[in-house]
Amino acid sequence: MFATRRLGNFIRVAGGSRQKHTLPELPYEYSALEPVVSREIMSLHHSKHHATYVNNLNAAEEKLKEAQSKGDIQTVIGLAPALKFNGGGHINHTIFWQNLSPNGGKPSDELIKAIEKDFGSFENMKNQLAAASVGVQGSGWGWLGYNKQMKKLQIATCQNQDPLQATTGLVPLFGIDVWEHAYYLQYKNVRADYVKAIFDVANWKDVSCRYENALK
Repeated sequence: MFATRRLGNFIRVAGGSRQKHTLPELPYEYSALEPVVSREIMSLHHSKHHATYVNNLNAAEEKLKEAQSKGDIQTVIGLAPALKFNGGGHINHTIFWQNLSPNGGKPSDELIKAIEKDFGSFENMKNQLAAASVGVQGSGWGWLGYNKQMKKLQIATCQNQDPLQATTGLVPLFGIDVWEHAYYLQYKNVRADYVKAIFDVANWKDVSCRYENALK
């Protein structure tokens, strides 16, 4: 029997040939974030959309393994978009579920100090993150991230499922999914209302923990 150990957001099978990606369980019920996010949206978003990213990522990695064993460089190169899209979707959503909570608390004193230093106030940070998220053209994400080199918090956006750290170098702290599947059934085409409301279920304890880890 293979032993398993946690590796970030993934599970590595010791003695196995590759990482096995699995759909993470939510730390709350599908209905826990109502009325901000409906049970129907959470159920579809997690059990269908995120599950699809996980399944497609595993399938792409199997094809990659086969292509590498055959020395098929053309196929290896051709798999890059699928690996980036589905891998990013898995990474982003795994963070997103943890970033939300019906009882998210308040930012730590350390995070508040950093926010006030880099944005002037907590409200200014939220307003800037909301504006950036609403302004994403098409599908993507708005992020509060940490720049390790500059030692400051920054706001950034990513298209589609591009992962923040691989795309910008910023450590992801808090992400807002602005794909239509994250809000359309409830908020229709008014993305701004969804983005404004999502702060009401932000898990600031999780965000604060990510910030503290980013400082190490």
